[in-house]
Amino acid sequence: MEKEKEKEKENPLYWKQLMVNFLVRNHSDELRSIVSSPDLNLHFPLFVDLAELMDHHPLTFQLLFYKPKTYLPLFDEASLWAHRVLLNDMADDKKGGEKKFIHVRINIGGSPLECPCPVNFPSIGRVRVQHHGILLTLKGIVIRSGAIKMHEGERMYMCQKCKNSFPVYPEVEARNSISLPSICPIQQGFKPCGGTKFQYVENTIVCHDYQEIKIQESTQVLGVGAIPRSILVILKDDLVDVVKAGDDVIVTGVLTAKWSPELKDVRCDLDPVFIANTIRRINELKSEINTLHDTVIKFKQFWAHFKDSPLKGRNAILRAICPQVFGLFTVKLAVALTLIGGVQHVDATGTRVRGESHLLLVGDPGTGKSQFLKFAAKLSNRSVITTGLGSTSAGLTVTAVKDGGEWMLEAGALVLADGGLCCIDEFDSMREHDRATIHEAMEQQTISVAKAGLVTTLSSRTTVFGATNPKGQYDPDQPLSVNTTLSGPLLSRFDIVLVLLDTKNPDWDAVVSSHILSEAELDSTTNDEDLVNSWPLPTLKRYIQYVKEHFRPVLTREAEIVISSYYQLQRKSATHNAARTTVRMLESLIRLAQAHARLMFRNEVTRLDAITAILCIESSMTTSAIVDCIGNALHSNFTDNPDQEYAKQERLILEKLESIDDFPDMNE
Repeated sequence: MEKEKEKEKENPLYWKQLMVNFLVRNHSDELRSIVSSPDLNLHFPLFVDLAELMDHHPLTFQLLFYKPKTYLPLFDEASLWAHRVLLNDMADDKKGGEKKFIHVRINIGGSPLECPCPVNFPSIGRVRVQHHGILLTLKGIVIRSGAIKMHEGERMYMCQKCKNSFPVYPEVEARNSISLPSICPIQQGFKPCGGTKFQYVENTIVCHDYQEIKIQESTQVLGVGAIPRSILVILKDDLVDVVKAGDDVIVTGVLTAKWSPELKDVRCDLDPVFIANTIRRINELKSEINTLHDTVIKFKQFWAHFKDSPLKGRNAILRAICPQVFGLFTVKLAVALTLIGGVQHVDATGTRVRGESHLLLVGDPGTGKSQFLKFAAKLSNRSVITTGLGSTSAGLTVTAVKDGGEWMLEAGALVLADGGLCCIDEFDSMREHDRATIHEAMEQQTISVAKAGLVTTLSSRTTVFGATNPKGQYDPDQPLSVNTTLSGPLLSRFDIVLVLLDTKNPDWDAVVSSHILSEAELDSTTNDEDLVNSWPLPTLKRYIQYVKEHFRPVLTREAEIVISSYYQLQRKSATHNAARTTVRMLESLIRLAQAHARLMFRNEVTRLDAITAILCIESSMTTSAIVDCIGNALHSNFTDNPDQEYAKQERLILEKLESIDDFPDMNE
């Protein structure tokens, strides 16, 4: 009896029947929606949760995991069988006809680590021969997206001995060529037919959509000196055209290999190829995975503690930005506002106005520019760091590559940083032609390409954070464009341009040296859970991501009056800063004010936010139109009573703007 049961389990029909029962019981709603669809020739996905399958059928799960090449096609056949069962049960008025193609797509949950599979998922660079043939999940960035092609999926042959027909499928390993079996696979009773001559049955070729993409492992998870590895991924049927270059994806599928092209006197190797069963974009899920309910409660408690002195609370957060650098309050505030950014919106004409801010640090060597760049990259969920010398225009934007006789586009740094941060050090070292390529990416947030006959537009909703040294000795009497050798149009695209000059102030040098020496004596690796005293890097990262996702600040009437008055004043005195006082400056003021409102955990832009945005813009001007007390950004320090300091600056700015009469509370 037990032997008969074991034999029964070896029969594919046994497992197919189990899968049919599982699908009818757990996925009847999805199958009914497929049944009611009017289009008979579409390829329909049916998503099955891997954890759910493990709970109901552990043995089926194991077979699917270790032998996906055999059991995934069985699952597809079972879905068609289950579909027919429900089709017969449904009323005639709800039927859309019998469907030809249903594909079971294995859903692994939120991230690879959440899946209960028996082995850990490797990164792309650690894929080895031992992973061949099992169900794998890889995570990476799409760097290349190929054209959609037609691909022969199967064709029918008839055995001339038994006159029965059987399907033959192409082999990926042999470059999708079809090879006939040596003997007829049809079983007659308990004996195989044994026929060796086959005839092609006309008009039986079934074609499928086919696309090749290339995914690369994220540079953020790699160590120093490691080169990011990539792998070719094959998408079929309903998976094609789901992702584009620059997308973060999780791919579940089967690792196999195919013979590399034959070249004379070159050894023919097997190249790894990943045949996708499921592909999912995770661009929108990045913040949802990280922010926990307990963390949000901590943020609210923090602001409740600083209810009477909000600027003191803000400064507690700013101190956590690049803590190894002493002071530089203005730079830390600018970095925070740039990373948080404003609210993207569409104006009356349908034009999209960017919400991302751009920051440029111009300064003498040793002023901490690269430190801020690297720390900002750590704070962003998605970041790319490069240097002006190490980047060509193709490396920054997009390059055309030829692969297998076909031209494809390969994404550069600005596309790979889409939705994140692109840090460019040594900005002045870039060639003039290379600088011109980022004009469109910074303002329109797209990259238009016309290379090798490929004319398209790629998305680059990226925050650009640049750092550069001045050309020789910085001359305050000269415009910023002369000191940095950067053109006016490029400078106008930066929301904040901060100049850090090493003026050799003895008092400042004494304070900085004592701070650095005291830091060397203390162990700074504290894990204090109290946010009032310290903000660890992971918490700060979650905070920035949370306020970006959950707050969309709206300008109040007070903020509009302040911003409008300042813009008009700057336009009147625009002789020295012509490159900076354009309409873009007005948009920058709005973005910075919105970013400050988000930083303050608010959903409305108040007068405080507008004044802070003005102070940031004033700091980025070489000659101040209002405040003379700002001074060098390098020597800006945190004050003991920021709220009192702000009250003085607010009155001074409103008097200069001649707007103090618009605010009755200021005249008391």
